[in-house]
Order: sequence, then C-alpha cells, then structure tokens
Amino acid sequence: MPPSSLQSARGVRDVLPAERATWELVEGAARRVARAFGYQEIETPIIEPLELVERGVGGDTDVVRKEIYLVHSRAEPDSRLVLRPEATAGVVRAYFQNRLDAGPQPQRLYTLGPMFRHDRPQAGRYRQFHQFDVEAFGSGAAALDAEVIEMAVGWLAELGLTGFVLELNSIGDDACRPAYLELLKAYYRPRKEQLDAECQRRLEVNPLRLLDCKAPRCQPFKAGAPRITDHLCPACGEAFAEVRRLLDAAGVEYRLNPYLVRGLDYYSRTVFEVSHEAVGGAQNSLGGGGRYDGLATALGYPNTPATGFAAGLERVVLALERQRLAPPAPSPAELAVLPDGEGLAVAAARVARIARGSVRVAVDYSGRSLRAKMRAAHRAGYPWVAIMDPAEASREVVQLRHMASGEQREVAWRDLPLALRTPGGPTPSRDASGGVRPAMPTGEARA
Repeated sequence: MPPSSLQSARGVRDVLPAERATWELVEGAARRVARAFGYQEIETPIIEPLELVERGVGGDTDVVRKEIYLVHSRAEPDSRLVLRPEATAGVVRAYFQNRLDAGPQPQRLYTLGPMFRHDRPQAGRYRQFHQFDVEAFGSGAAALDAEVIEMAVGWLAELGLTGFVLELNSIGDDACRPAYLELLKAYYRPRKEQLDAECQRRLEVNPLRLLDCKAPRCQPFKAGAPRITDHLCPACGEAFAEVRRLLDAAGVEYRLNPYLVRGLDYYSRTVFEVSHEAVGGAQNSLGGGGRYDGLATALGYPNTPATGFAAGLERVVLALERQRLAPPAPSPAELAVLPDGEGLAVAAARVARIARGSVRVAVDYSGRSLRAKMRAAHRAGYPWVAIMDPAEASREVVQLRHMASGEQREVAWRDLPLALRTPGGPTPSRDASGGVRPAMPTGEARA
C-alpha cells in the first residue's frame, strides 16, 4: 500500500505498461478489421448533452435511470451534460452535425474509446470502460446487418479467441412489434405478482425487457412467453431470413435465441450478442448490436436507417488472458545505454539518439555502479546493452553486449543503427584465434 491514503475512484482501474501489449493487440486488430471492411475512424467527445442520451438511449433504460454520470461545471451550473454511457448516440449526432449524411452513403464509421456507467464493479466490468464501436448509416439493407456481425466475429477470431457464442434474433419494427408487445403483456399480466419488482414495473412501460431479465424468480416464465419471431411482419421476416442466408454463406456460426433483446431502446429488426464463458456468470457478453433505424428520428434528425455493434475491450482482454492468449509484456526498450563513469550524460544521450534510428533505447543516468546497472538492465529485460567508459566515449565506441548469451563486441557509435538492424543482432566479436569471446556473468560488464 502506498504511504498516501489517496486511491483511484471505486469501479475504475489503471491499465499498467505490462498490460498494454494485450490492449494494443485488441485495438490493433479492431482497426485492421474495420478498415478491411471499408470503415473509417471517428472520434467523438466523451461529454454529450443529457438530452441526447435520454432521447437516444431511452428514458426507461437502466442506463438513463440508474447509471449515467452527470457533469457539473462551476462556470455553468445549469449545464446539462453527461459522460457518454455508450457511443452510438454521439456518433449519430456527429454524422448529422458534420453533414456526413450529405456525402456518399452508406457511411461506415468506427470508434474506440472510454464510456462511463455507474454499475456494480466486477471482473471485466468497470465504471469507466472502453468499447470498439462500429456504425453504418444510410442503408436499410439486411446485408449490412450481416456485415457488422461478420466484422465482430472476424475481430474475435483474428485475436485467436475460441469458444465464443453468437446469438441472433429479430425484434421486429414499428409495423409488427406493437401487436407483439400486447401479446407479451397479456401473457405476463396474470403472472405479475410472481415477478420481481423491476419486472412488474417494466410490464407496462417496457415489456420487451422482460425477456432480458436475469432474476431467478422470473426465469420460469420466459419459456412460455410468445416468441416475436412467430409474429414478424413479412418485411421483417424477409430481412431476418436474408441476414441468416448471408451469415450461412460466410460460414458464421450462430444460435437463434427468440428471447434475445438489447438493453437500449433504439434497436429494431436484427439484434445479436456475442458471449464467452471465460468472462463468467450471467454477465458474460463480449458485445452485441443490431439495427436501429428509428434512432435518428428519435433524436430529431431525418429518418435514416442504421446498424452497428459495440464490444467491451476489458472483457475481450479478460477472455484473452483466461485463454492464455495474451502476449508477454515487452521490455521497455531493446537497448539500454549504460555509461560507466562520471560526466558521460552528454555522450550517453548522443549514443541513444543515434541508436533510436533502429530500436527503442533507454539510458541509465543514475550514479550506480556498472554492476548495479547491469543487474537493473537484466531485471528490466533489455535484450542489448551498450556499455561505455570515458576512454571509449572519447573514441566514440561502445561495448555492445547481448544479455542472454553474454557475447559482446566493440561498435562505433555511427555503426550502431546498422549493427542493431542486422538479423539476429550484432555479430559477436572473435579473438585472435577466431573463437567467439566467452560469455560473461550477467553482473560482469567486460571480458
């Protein structure tokens, strides 16, 4: 425990340098997959108007009712801003505000960044979390639904994840869903007193969310509930069939789940979710999405069809770690410059500048002994060190040493970039008889 009692806020975490290799793997794969499908990166502010979130996410959702973070400014005490709980509403705003709707359609966009929800912290679930968010605007084609699903699955597959499950459903649209919701209410009303308090409230205001309930006392009623896929209008039925045909043709495996709904109000027709048992429990979703043709209208913009998905990076990182797919943490640098003596800071910094043309370089400017510097370089995992005493500095040479083998040779400063670019690293020095100079203990600096 550090001496100060100051700690991070509850429900957030630090991503340490040793973990960044896995994060960079996940983020890099997300960008590669998105670009391969023709999607362009967009960044939107983490602060958005409260009204945008309320109208976009839905006033009766848990996100708006319980989880949003309000932002208060002393300079503007009446400002109504929130930390964004999800990315889609903000990307829709940016699409119209910046007149991307006037350009070629569909517009394919993606973003990576932090979101904020006041939720109960647990493994892979934090109050500040990060998402990979993909949105396609301006086309009602069911093929775009299949495309974003293929992207989501392809991203996870590229990371090497196995065992994840894709679930698929259609929740209809304004043409067929209202009649279905009346059927759902009629089914649950005689059972209202047996539901938990939250589902009793949802029964009248948002009955579709009854199918998403995880409460044990509500589970026995779900199996007998009417299935929306049995009540789709012809247009929604054909769209869902088209999505399935395209996924089958792409070799994407999925499981039909007639009870799958999304936690946000703006979805229609196709919905999907990807889960993985590695993240554990009932909250095992890696991400999901679907079509949301009515969101633009709900926000006061022209009616515009759209589809997309979002996935939590923390949960994907956790799944990689639990499947032992996380890459090892890299060393801070590939070369450490170790000046051996007083007054060598300028020379050491110059050596580092020269070598940075080829590799990542760190300089040990401490006043420690060379033996102590070598031990520190070994603990840090530097593959190479460049050792230099005052006499060598005056000749502008270093002793370039391979830490694993102990082999080393003298290299001129100007030749360091070439020596470090050579496959396998610098060639070990040889003595007069042609033999390789013997390896030395890690704590020793010179032959």
